[in-house]
Amino acid sequence: MKFPMRTLLSVSLAAALAGCSLAPTYERPEAPVDAAYPTGAAYKAAQPADPGGLATADIGWRDFFGDPLLQQLIELSLANNRDLRVAALNVEAARAQYRIQRADLMPSVGIAGQESAQRTPADLSASGRATTSHSYQVGAAMSAWELDLFGRIRSLSDKALESYLALDETRTATQLTLIAEVANAYLTMRADQELLALTRDTLKSQEDSFKLTQQSYDQGLSTSLDLSQAEVSLRTAQRNLSQYTRQAAQDRNALVLLVGQPLTPEMTAALDSAVKLDDSMLPTTLPAGLPSDLLARRPDIRAAEHQLKGANANIGAARAAFFPTISLTGSAGTASASLGGLFEGGSGAWSFVPQITVPIFAGGSLLAGLDLAKVQKNIQVAQYEKAIQAGFREVADALAGRGTLDEQIQAQQLLVAANQRAYDASDQRFRQGIDDYLSVLDSQRSLYSSQQALVDTRLARLTNLVTLYKVLGGGWTERTATAQAGS
Repeated sequence: MKFPMRTLLSVSLAAALAGCSLAPTYERPEAPVDAAYPTGAAYKAAQPADPGGLATADIGWRDFFGDPLLQQLIELSLANNRDLRVAALNVEAARAQYRIQRADLMPSVGIAGQESAQRTPADLSASGRATTSHSYQVGAAMSAWELDLFGRIRSLSDKALESYLALDETRTATQLTLIAEVANAYLTMRADQELLALTRDTLKSQEDSFKLTQQSYDQGLSTSLDLSQAEVSLRTAQRNLSQYTRQAAQDRNALVLLVGQPLTPEMTAALDSAVKLDDSMLPTTLPAGLPSDLLARRPDIRAAEHQLKGANANIGAARAAFFPTISLTGSAGTASASLGGLFEGGSGAWSFVPQITVPIFAGGSLLAGLDLAKVQKNIQVAQYEKAIQAGFREVADALAGRGTLDEQIQAQQLLVAANQRAYDASDQRFRQGIDDYLSVLDSQRSLYSSQQALVDTRLARLTNLVTLYKVLGGGWTERTATAQAGS
C-alpha cells in the first residue's frame, strides 16, 4: 500500500484548517467616562470642533510646532532617542515571536538520513554465530505536528499577534511622549533664559540701589534699616542669578539627553540666542472632539485594548487544553540494508504515526489554568478602563488649563503694569524727598516678582498646549493628514 507524503500533508493540512476556536467572542467594554468633557467656568474657552473635520491627532508635529529650531530638535530625537529605539526593537521582537508562534500551525518537514547498525551475539543468533546488520534510510520526515482541531495553537497565535500590536501602539505612544518632552524642555529652557536675563537686569538695578543707599547711609541721610533692606534685595537677586544660570544649564542637558546626540555648533548658537517666550508660538485652536474619539486616537488606549484581546484569546487556548490532542508524525523515502541499494527499485518506504492524547486527570491544573486565563482577562478589562479614564482626565485637565491660562496671563500682565507704575511713582517720590527709600525697594521687589510670575504663567500656557496636543493623540505623523493626502 502506497501512502505518499504529499497526500499525508494535504489531509493533515485540511484537518488543521478546519479547526474551531474556543475563545469567547470579543466585546469591547463600554467606556467608563461621560459622553462629553466637563463644562463650566474653567472650560469656557474650549474650542469647538474644526469646521473641516480635522482632528487634533491628524495635525502633524511640524505644523503644530512652528519654531524651526524646535523642529530640528524633534527630528533628531526621533532618530536618536534611546527610549524610542528600545520601543521599536521591542516591536521587532514581538513580531518575530508572533511568526514563531504562527509557524506551529503548519507542519515541520525536512530531509533526514539515517544509518542503523546492530550486532547480535552468537548465543542469541539463530545461526549460532555473531552477526552484524546495517540499514540505511533517506527521505522526507515530518516531526510531531499537532492538529489544531480545537484552536489551541490558533488562540496562542492570536495572543502573540495582539501582543505585537500592543507593543506597536506603545512605540507610537512613546513617540508622542518624546515629542512633547522635547517641546516642553525647549520651552522651559527659553523661560529660564528669559528669567536669567530679567534677573541680570534686576541685579544691576539692585546694585545701583545698594550703592546709592550706602552713600546716603554714609552721609547720615539713610538708616541702617534702609541699608539692610537694600542689601536683602541685592542678595536675593544674586541668589536668583545663580539659580537661573544653573537651571538653564540643566535644561540644555535635558535636551541633549532627549535628542540622543550632542548638539551641533549651529544649534548651540541658536539655543544661546535670546529668544523670549511668545504667546503665539503654538496654535490655540485644538478641537478636543468627544471622549469616544480617544478610543481610536490614543495609542496607549489602543495598546490596552490589544492586551485585552490577547487575554481573551488566551481563554480559548485554556479551554482547548481540556480536549484531546492529536499529533502526526510521518516519513517517506527509501530504505535498504546496504548503502548502495538506497536508490534501487523496490526500496521505497514510508511511515505514518498518528497519536491522540486525551486528558483524564491533571490534578486540577487544567481548570486552574482556565480560571487564571479568565482572571487575567478581567485584569486587562480593568487596565483598559483605567487607560480610558486616565486619558479622559488628562484631556479635561488640559482643557481646563486652556480655558483659564489666557485670562491668567492677561491679569498678570496688568499686574506687572501696575507694579511698574507703582515703582516709577515711588522712585519719583523718593527723588523729591517725599518718601523714604524703603517704599522704592518694596515696589521694586513687587515688580520683579510679578515679572517672574508672568514668565512662569506664559510657560505654563505653552506647555499646557503641548500637553493637550499629546493627550489628544497628536504627534504620530510629521505632516498634517490632509496635507499628506494632497501631496
